[in-house]
Amino acid sequence: MFTLNLFKPKCLSIDLGTVNTLIYLNGELVLDEPSVVAIRDEPGTLEKSVVAVGKEAKSMLGRTPGSIEAIRPMKDGVIADFTITKKMLQYFIRQVLSTGFFSPSPDILICVPCGATQVERRAIRESAVEAGAKNVFLIDEPIAAALGAGMEIGESAGHMVVDIGGGTTEIGIMSLNGVVYADSLRVAGDAFNDSIVKYVRSKHNIIIGEITAEKIKEEVGSAFKSSAIKKKTYIGRGVSTGLPSEFIMTNVQVLEALKEPLVSIISAIRAALEQTPPELSSDIVESGIMLTGGGALLAGLDQLINDKTNLDVHIAEDPLTCVASGGDIALELINKNNMSFLSSE
Repeated sequence: MFTLNLFKPKCLSIDLGTVNTLIYLNGELVLDEPSVVAIRDEPGTLEKSVVAVGKEAKSMLGRTPGSIEAIRPMKDGVIADFTITKKMLQYFIRQVLSTGFFSPSPDILICVPCGATQVERRAIRESAVEAGAKNVFLIDEPIAAALGAGMEIGESAGHMVVDIGGGTTEIGIMSLNGVVYADSLRVAGDAFNDSIVKYVRSKHNIIIGEITAEKIKEEVGSAFKSSAIKKKTYIGRGVSTGLPSEFIMTNVQVLEALKEPLVSIISAIRAALEQTPPELSSDIVESGIMLTGGGALLAGLDQLINDKTNLDVHIAEDPLTCVASGGDIALELINKNNMSFLSSE
C-alpha cells in the first residue's frame, strides 16, 4: 500500500554560531551562511525591516548607508538581539524546508555554549519555537563537536575536545555520553580578529575592518613560531591622512598580534587538564586532544597546544562542520530514545 510522507516531521540540527549558521538535515549539510542580518529602520515606527540575510548581508558589513545597518544578532555564542535572531532563524529554516501547504513543523536541535546561562538557553529555545519549531532540543557544543569529530564518547574512557568557534572556545572532557568537565571561554575567532585590528592600528597607524582582519588571519595567520616567512600586502585607511594606505603583514606579526587570546586559550586547556580525574587523564594521554571549529584551521595552533601540553593534538577531518554534524548524530540518538547527553534548560 502506498503511504504519503507529507506529514513526516523533519529534524534539523542547527549550529547557531556567532559568525556562521550551519544546518544539517538527515545527515546532509544543507545550509552554511554568515550569521549576519541587514536591517532598515522604518520611518515613523519603531519597527526594523530585514533587507538581507546571510552572505548578502555580510557583504554589506562596513559598507551600508545611514538608513541600513548590517549586524550580527549573536554574540559570544548566545543571542544578543532576540527579534533579529528570530527573523534570521525563520529565514534560514524557510531556505532549508520545502514550503508546501502540508509541510510539517520541524523538530530542531540547537547547539549551545556549555557556559550559556539558563536565561540565554531559554532565549535560544523560544527563538526557535517562534521561528516555527515543533520540538526544540538543546545540546552543549563540546558534546556535539565530539560526536561530529567521530569520537566514541559513549565509552568508559576520557575524551577531550577543544572547539574554537567565532564567539567562544568550548573545552570538554567526556566519558559515557556525559560531560566530566566543561568550560566556555569567550575568546575565539572574533577575539583573534579584534587583536589583529588593534595591532595594525598600533604598529602601522592604519585602520582596518573585520573582513580585512579575517583575511589576514586566514592568509598569513600563525599561532606558532616558524622559520618560514609568509607576507602579504593589504589596504586600510591611514589614521592621520584618512586616505587608503597599503601595509604589509607577516606571519611573525600575526603571531605577535594573537599572543593575548592564544595565552587565554592555552591557560583554559591547561586548567581543564589539571582538573581532570587521574583515570581519565591517562586516557587523554593515549587519545590526545581533538581540535574542532574554524579556529582549528589557524596555522600552527595544533603545534602550539602540543608544545604547551605535551599531548598529541588532532585536527578534525572537517572542523567547520563538526558541531552541526554532531547535532545531526545526536538527533538520531534521540529518535532511539537516548537523551542522556541533552542539555537541560
